[in-house]
Amino acid sequence: MVTLCKPAVAVPEHVITMEETLDLARARHADHPQLPLALRLIGNTGVAKRHIVQPIEKTLAHPGFQERNELYEAEAKARVPAVVEEALGNAGLRPSDIDMIVYVSCTGFMMPSLTAWMINTMGFPRHTRQLPIAQLGCAAGGAAINRAQDFCTAYPDANVLIVACEFCSLCYQPTDLGVGSLLSNGLFGDAVAAAVVRGRGGSGISLERNDSHLVPDTEDWIAYSVRSTGFHFLLDKRVPTTMEPLAPALREIAGAHGWDAGNLDFYIIHAGGPRILDDLSLFLEVPPEAFRFSRATLTEYGNIASAVVLDAVRRLFDEGGRPEGARGILAGFGPGITAEMCLGRWTTAARPAEPQLSARRIVGYSPRFRHAGSRA
Repeated sequence: MVTLCKPAVAVPEHVITMEETLDLARARHADHPQLPLALRLIGNTGVAKRHIVQPIEKTLAHPGFQERNELYEAEAKARVPAVVEEALGNAGLRPSDIDMIVYVSCTGFMMPSLTAWMINTMGFPRHTRQLPIAQLGCAAGGAAINRAQDFCTAYPDANVLIVACEFCSLCYQPTDLGVGSLLSNGLFGDAVAAAVVRGRGGSGISLERNDSHLVPDTEDWIAYSVRSTGFHFLLDKRVPTTMEPLAPALREIAGAHGWDAGNLDFYIIHAGGPRILDDLSLFLEVPPEAFRFSRATLTEYGNIASAVVLDAVRRLFDEGGRPEGARGILAGFGPGITAEMCLGRWTTAARPAEPQLSARRIVGYSPRFRHAGSRA
């Protein structure tokens, strides 16, 4: 039984409120011909506040791509370990129990990935598989869960650590003045999230089926233009309408499993914006309250990209979870336009005793072929 355990989530200490965001937009873009429209769109996001990795004054003073990316790496190394430690504790595991790390982020670039640094500094085995995902944007949270399920299905004794590290504020571009860019400046926030998917044992969401769906001819609706100044985020005005073609994909994956997507016990949906959630509520014929975890993430943190799905799952846990066997769907949406979806049931299986290190089976490896001194 492949189980998604309780995620851990942390947000930076610097906060910008909706009122401050609107005041900044008025002050910096007073002569913008579409300022009233941008202000209205930002106000309609429902975002009360966002957390960012540095004070807003430093965020607005763009120092260049190199310095931004160096800050991304430093902040990731400073903030990821504590979140990972909490997620491992939630799953009743240690670094030595992890067989693969899926690291998702679209707001900075490192090669080698942060996964290599984690293995070298945090006690993960040297044979740990590394799967960095950088170009699925907000959909990467759902993709990470699905790839973890696939791996644990192939290797039933495996455990996969998922890490989502998103510092969206480091992608702010002061020269991008389109309405979509101004809206993004008031929508996205920063966060680090982590969760463990266990091949055996654990409490949480027992993952049963996953799928992916791409809406044809929408590659340029959500995109990056990579320039000397960094990542320039492009957001097409048609993006909020994508739930009409994506809702049938959710119905299809549920129907293939014998479930009705409009009659489930919990919904974990990427909170790209209120229109996304409102439309999905309409097309799936479920009450708006069904998406309360996603709405709470949007209100308190803004759109935190790939970390949204994990934070919404955390809120489900914090509410007390669901009765044994309760059915639900998780879905992340992002560039492509891509949907990463999975189905699962709530399980309250007792956490097994921690394994002895000497008894740990290395997934896909035979001990007699392991190099001397490698860790189990």
